[in-house]
Amino acid sequence: MIDRLVSSATTREGGVTMKSFIAGLIVGIILVPVAFYFYMRSGLAPVATDAPPMPMEKFFAKTALHAKLKESMPRTVPVPADDTTFLAGAQVYTHNCARCHGRIGAPEWPGAKGMFPHPPQLLESGHMVTDDPPGVTFWKAQNGIRLSGMPAFRGTLSTTQLWQVSLMLANADKLPDAVRQVLTVPPPAPPKPAKRGAKGAPASRTKN
Repeated sequence: MIDRLVSSATTREGGVTMKSFIAGLIVGIILVPVAFYFYMRSGLAPVATDAPPMPMEKFFAKTALHAKLKESMPRTVPVPADDTTFLAGAQVYTHNCARCHGRIGAPEWPGAKGMFPHPPQLLESGHMVTDDPPGVTFWKAQNGIRLSGMPAFRGTLSTTQLWQVSLMLANADKLPDAVRQVLTVPPPAPPKPAKRGAKGAPASRTKN
């Protein structure tokens, strides 16, 4: 008799606990998106490039990007990793990527400083992508990254050009001098000396 009463009470408690869990789950599923909606409508969400990121913003963005790269990036490289490819890739980089991602010997473009996320200076030590497989850089250059300022070059550059710049960046820490020269901003020319008149004085301009 006592065993039956205990069993009955346990069953009722288990049923109440399961109902409470389900009710809490339903309330959570409803409240979380509602709270997020009102947070976005409140004007408190950071949207300026110099504002701190939202809670877990970097986590969600990186998790989604890494999962997509793992699924979609190409594993085979159809272009040889040689000096000819690196030189062609340097030309592609100079004309399409250098403004945001920098060149050797050049100050960072002011527009890049104000971007969020900040575009890595891909030719500087510590910011290179030499540890990434070339397919990662290829996918990013081909498809772009949403809400990051990184455009897609699928319709602008050919597949060969995308592989050339990707392989060049994958080997950015050991490029030959000829390739580095293309990626380097030449020093400014010295100012020309002012023209001087017959007696050594600067030549005056003739008024009309």
